[in-house]
Formats: sequence, C-alpha cells, structure tokens
Amino acid sequence: MPKAKSKAQQQAAGAALAAKRGEQKVSELQGASKDMYDSMSEEELDEMASTPREDLPENAD
Repeated sequence: MPKAKSKAQQQAAGAALAAKRGEQKVSELQGASKDMYDSMSEEELDEMASTPREDLPENAD
C-alpha cells in the first residue's frame, strides 16, 4: 500500500478521500488531489491519508 512521502501528499490524499466518500465536492479538488481521486481506490487513499505526519517533510523532493 502507498505511504505518503510528504505532508502535502498526505493532505492531498485526505482531500481526495473526502471526495470519494462524498464529504467534499469532486469539483473542488485541484492538482494532485484530483489526480489521486481519479487514479486511486478509497482503500489506497485511506492508507496514504493515515500516514503518521511526525517525520514527514513539508514537500517531497
């Protein structure tokens, strides 16, 4: 399962997951979160969004 490599990636996965669950409008997604919504399953998004944030950099290099 995918793990987030940065806080930004984890946040994008969380937004995509919310849209998959109907908690957010798909039309509000932008950039990486929209791509994730289209290409990942709810299970994959849940795994990525639940990655612990403590040791993640702000952005992946």
